[in-house]
This record gives sequence, structure tokens and C-alpha cells, in this order.
Amino acid sequence: MKIKQTEFVIIDTETTGLSATNGDRMVEIAAVKIRNGEISERFESLINPERSVPEGAQNIHKITKEMLKNAPKAEKILPDVLHFIGGACVVGHNIKFDLDFLCYQLSLIRRKLKNETPAIDTLKMAKYFLPHLSNYSLSSVALSFGIKIKENHRALADAELTAQIFIRFLDMAEEQKMGTFQKLFEKFNIPKPNFKINLQGQEILF
Repeated sequence: MKIKQTEFVIIDTETTGLSATNGDRMVEIAAVKIRNGEISERFESLINPERSVPEGAQNIHKITKEMLKNAPKAEKILPDVLHFIGGACVVGHNIKFDLDFLCYQLSLIRRKLKNETPAIDTLKMAKYFLPHLSNYSLSSVALSFGIKIKENHRALADAELTAQIFIRFLDMAEEQKMGTFQKLFEKFNIPKPNFKINLQGQEILF
């Protein structure tokens, strides 16, 4: 299948910290759907992490305890995220970070991404297509393309920014004879994380 005919979903998360398995949780998730090389749909939600948000994290994403007080819990919003992703390929900038949180918190409610759901990392794409850059942060890559940055470290703003960058990379991939999804996936995929959850004395892989 040609890459412009493939459906992609860009995801981005904001969290209480850096490690889901050590107790940190998502406080916001956003997803942007790309069809035919264009943004077609958007999804976003705050998530009540059911724990405190450290000051250091608040300083980065500006999401406060008051903003999260009436937000839905993960068990309520994550099924909607799965529905939004559907059969698409998930994409993100350093997507391993976002997938670690998403997949771990899905496992806590006995859910998971489909086994066949592929994942592609725009950080890997940036290092391949833009080898001259000295910094591969999302904002640095965006600025290298002349893309205007409206807001930093909020999930929807970062997902939309990643989507704009990814669309540029799709054009570059086509120019370099990587015009099919299979070629794109072989070059820039990452494995999805799996987590073992103990259920009634049995370890089950999610």
C-alpha cells in the first residue's frame, strides 16, 4: 500500500513523570488522525491520574491538580483512545515513551493495542532524513521545516506539530523510493511494549 493511502494516528501524552512502571501516570492524551496525507480528525482528553502531580511535571506541561479534579479516569477514556486508533498505524516523536504509558495503563484495565498495530517513530525519521541537525527535539525538527510552534508540552499541540512534521517526512520518503508502507515500516518502526500483569496468581502478557 502507498504511504499516502495508509491511515496513521499520531499520539502524544503528558504525564506525572518518566516511568509508568514506577508509578507515574498520564494526565493528558491526544491523537491526530492522518488520511490521504492530511489531518482529518482529532481526539484529546485530560486524565485524572488518581495521584499527585509533582511540581516539576506541572512546570513543564502546566496541567494542575485543579484542572484534573473533574477529568475522566484512565479506565473511562482509554477505550475511546483504542476506538480512535482503530486499525491505523500509530506514530509519535520518541513514541516509545508514549507507548510505554499507553500500553501499561491499558494493561491495568485488561486492554491492549491490537497485536497487528504497527508503530513508527518520527525521531528515527528525523535522524535519517535530517542528519545535519544537532538537536532532534520536536521543536527543533519543526523549526528546521519552518513550522510555526503554537504551544509546547500540551498533548494536542504536540500531536498536531508531530503530524505536520510526519507529513513532510512522508513526502521525503516518497522522494527516496520509500513510497510504500512496508518500506516505511521496515525503516522506522519500533516494537510495541508488553507488560505482565498478575491476575489471580497468573501472569498474563498485555
